Amino acid sequence: MTPVELSRTVLRAVRRAVDAGELVAPVPEWAQVAPPGPGGRGDYATNVALQLARPAGRPPQEVARILRSHLADAEGVAGVDITGPGFLNITLDGSGAQDLVAEILRRGARYGVVDEPTGELVQLHHPREVRAAVTAHAVARILRSQGALVRTSCEDEPDPAWAAVLGVSVDAHGTPTAPAPLKVNIRPVPAGQDPTPLGRDAARWALLHPASHDRPRITSDHLLQREANPLFRVRYAHARTRALSRNAAALGLTSAPGDVQDNDATHLVDALAAYPHALATAARHRAPDRLARHLVTTADAVLVFQHTVLPLGDEKPSAAHRARLALAEAAGTVLAGGLSLLGIDAPEHL
Repeated sequence: MTPVELSRTVLRAVRRAVDAGELVAPVPEWAQVAPPGPGGRGDYATNVALQLARPAGRPPQEVARILRSHLADAEGVAGVDITGPGFLNITLDGSGAQDLVAEILRRGARYGVVDEPTGELVQLHHPREVRAAVTAHAVARILRSQGALVRTSCEDEPDPAWAAVLGVSVDAHGTPTAPAPLKVNIRPVPAGQDPTPLGRDAARWALLHPASHDRPRITSDHLLQREANPLFRVRYAHARTRALSRNAAALGLTSAPGDVQDNDATHLVDALAAYPHALATAARHRAPDRLARHLVTTADAVLVFQHTVLPLGDEKPSAAHRARLALAEAAGTVLAGGLSLLGIDAPEHL
């Protein structure tokens, strides 16, 4: 069961509770599911009981107990626990990772992307400053991935170098003449110096990876091919997944989603499962740094996991190797998709 399918399962449980008269509350349009935080357990957790407590007029723990009875017998769910103030912690029946990998490979770059427009109209307006321009450009791409209709504008005509070097474009400059229902001013802490000498990829990362309230470092460190450079780790991890596919082909090994059970794989699966949530959060907070940091987390998990993918020595290729290769390919898909939304290239070789 993928996170999207599990979210729908949670919503069906809410509807059953409402239809049975056990809860009197509006059924939300979406139920957030994500890997459990500190103190949690299982494969995923949802805060839907806390979300429904106030409109239902009941304590979150009581709402959680009602929903647990409807969730526990759902197909693909092995168990449901209640932790903290009312979080529902869901354990899947063991096919979750396999279904997740299959879903990512099926959807490709569309994994985590909302298929239908949400009707949200957003005007992103920013000053004539390079970090604000790059941030607005990335936020627009992320918002569009989540179904919003976005228009960007700059207070004055943008610097031509922003388009030529950084790939920035705006829909209009000057004061917007037709305000959108939701206008957002993009005003991060300014860059302080010209980032264009770093080139497109390193410059965009230098501006987008820090939170908007932090001053970015515009240094050549972003060009270094070292583990201390987060951009290098993300791009290198993507390149490694592609190399694994090439090396597997040379061995006659093809990928097939399957059961992968070890700690290193679990960390990677958790990161891939959380990617749609990271995208939605980055869109909601207009914060591309949240997506950038999630890519670093995913890349670090890939770099630990990669050594277990292919057969070693005289070891014969097995179903486990095919499953690990599929997981690595899914990770590469997510890294490439996330970098693309940030306007950064994901090279096949590095």
